[in-house]
Amino acid sequence: MPVLLDESASVQLIVGAQWGDEGKGKIVDLFGEKCDVVARFQGGPNAGHTVLFNGGKYILHQVPSGILRPHTVCLMGNGVVVNPESLLDEINGLEARGIDVVGRLFISPNAHLILPYHNLLDRAFEEETVGERIGTTGRGIGPAYADKANRIGIRIGMLFDPSGWESKVRQTVQAKNQILRRLYDTDGPSGEAVVSTLRRFLSKIGVCVADVGLKIREARASGKTILLEGAQGTMLDIDFGTYPYVTSSNTTIGGASTGLGMNPRIIDRVIGVVKAYTTRVGNGPFPTELNDETGEAIRTVGGEFGATTGRPRRCGWFDAVVARYAVELNGIDCLAMMKLDVLDRFDEIRICTAYRAGGQRLESFPAFCHVLDALEPEYITLPGWKIPTSGIRSYGDLPRNAAAYIEKIESLAGVPVRLLSVGADREATLWK
Repeated sequence: MPVLLDESASVQLIVGAQWGDEGKGKIVDLFGEKCDVVARFQGGPNAGHTVLFNGGKYILHQVPSGILRPHTVCLMGNGVVVNPESLLDEINGLEARGIDVVGRLFISPNAHLILPYHNLLDRAFEEETVGERIGTTGRGIGPAYADKANRIGIRIGMLFDPSGWESKVRQTVQAKNQILRRLYDTDGPSGEAVVSTLRRFLSKIGVCVADVGLKIREARASGKTILLEGAQGTMLDIDFGTYPYVTSSNTTIGGASTGLGMNPRIIDRVIGVVKAYTTRVGNGPFPTELNDETGEAIRTVGGEFGATTGRPRRCGWFDAVVARYAVELNGIDCLAMMKLDVLDRFDEIRICTAYRAGGQRLESFPAFCHVLDALEPEYITLPGWKIPTSGIRSYGDLPRNAAAYIEKIESLAGVPVRLLSVGADREATLWK
């Protein structure tokens, strides 16, 4: 079974081509088998990659998925926001299961920290929001990125400052606690407790802090293979997604460059990950959403509940407008399609090929936010296959209607599907 789609590509990027939760963790694990370096470029612990490995189930929130491969070096770039307490828990949990982390994981000193007041501010702001809420996970991601943009954040590298980082942390905690009390009538964390957590964090991962951009350049110069992974998906990009119902970072190809300190021209190949249908977590526009028994059936059979939060995902038919938009925006070369087997039970399957809004037909995803709530999907209907695909291990053995469904998506998205998943196990993978 081939492990890399293009053996000549030394730097490959895996990007979610929908609203996240596409199954990127499995793809990173598959490709990571032959990769020397796996680097994560954005996001925080609000994301979760679920990977089945050596008979065990691993849910990774901050550590790159390549950590399960003993030969792989894992990098967390400056575009990531790090919760020190939950990262310690994650590292300790991996080590308890026999996975070596320290010495294989390296974190940029320019990565910003998520501290307890960020979580409190996140939840307090969401609760105070008038009207429809964004649906944040409450894990402090947005406030941490806001502090970064405001130039008042605390970066990991600051913990190495011999002039006294502890006093600055205490001052920052005090200032944030005043905001929490005055605006939200909420008590904040103790400055001493935050400092104590950061001391533990530094003692554990101090040796892991390194210039990530330099490590990528050195790895490439020595002929090593590099896999770049992000969290969430294209439609949650803070600039190009369904704003304001998005995450707080760039989930698309540009984020890989700025989030790792990396020359964008070294990316040789981009793999977009999609589900055979569409899901999203949280509020916001979702043109193909199914609020009926079909949507519930997809959710139940597909196990569509968030890996990090456990929240039920909203489910709908495949949106080819979104897929085409992601392909064009990210320069995607090919698709990896996940969970085809979830559709095995349906007599008919639909694909959204365009939208209707204000009497107009739209084949491209609209750039104006106010249009999003008015979108009505335009569908084509294909016959289902009603044959189990989870046991199939060769693309040529797929039911004819299943192959026709994939070919139609290829035609609409404008790129080929090169990998097909029909189950959670690594073996349940077809290469085309």
